[in-house]
Amino acid sequence: MADPRVILEHDGESGIARITLNNPERRNSYDPAMREQLGAHLDDLAMDDDIKVVLLRGEGGVFSTGADMGNAYTWYESKTATGEAGEGEVRKRRPSQRRRLAVDRRTFSFYHDLMGFPKVVVAEVRGYALGGGFELALMADIAVVGRDAQLGMPATRFLGPALGSLHMFFHRLGPVLARRMLLTGDTVAASTLEHLGVFTEFADDADVEAKAMWWAQKTARMPADGIVMAKEAFRLVEQLQAYQGEEVLSYMFHAYGTNLQFEDDEFNFVKVRAQHGTKRAFELRDEHFEVPEPE
Repeated sequence: MADPRVILEHDGESGIARITLNNPERRNSYDPAMREQLGAHLDDLAMDDDIKVVLLRGEGGVFSTGADMGNAYTWYESKTATGEAGEGEVRKRRPSQRRRLAVDRRTFSFYHDLMGFPKVVVAEVRGYALGGGFELALMADIAVVGRDAQLGMPATRFLGPALGSLHMFFHRLGPVLARRMLLTGDTVAASTLEHLGVFTEFADDADVEAKAMWWAQKTARMPADGIVMAKEAFRLVEQLQAYQGEEVLSYMFHAYGTNLQFEDDEFNFVKVRAQHGTKRAFELRDEHFEVPEPE
């Protein structure tokens, strides 16, 4: 049964399919099941000769806040039966590096497949594009971004900047901006990036949906085989210029980076969340990282 939190709309006549992340109560953050459903839809569309363009959007005026931090680290969760807590009881234990690598290899295969997707991907970005949502926006071929949208990688404040997809951040943001965003975890207004040409087009929030559909319709006029060959050529150039070795390094950096040790004066999101709950943990995170700028 398809996950209702990821909606596929198929229009073979126009050549455009629309995928909507439909988890608005959690700002369209996604868990493994949602990401697997998104990947399944993309796999089907990749083989669909009636479709040339996939328009990716979020319900409720929010693109996506990335992986659901309400269950941070449970993506790696393994349960081991033990007699220590009582016969037949199950306790959680820290995942091994073997499990981390295996899980992250599957995780990053999704992003690698998206970057090599044989159809045009148009992103309709409003509200928030954080973490994995920011990565999805950067990976899109064409992205229309609302000027009021908030962009960033706040997960670096949980894990440090040793995340995967470093190649993509440096290549598409540039080394200066990539370092700034990954070393601070800052969330920035999209309007502050408009002059850098990071995304295809910036628009007022009310115009983003119409603009994204216009780009989808425009690219859908291109010949299907021409799109496929162009996408492969783009991928080859990126591999030669920036991505050599990234297939392995991306998930290795992420797997090892999620196994950090924290000193007493460093913010440990998972520990704080267990003590105070997710909402309060976010508040305490922001308090910890707030450093007043000198006047």
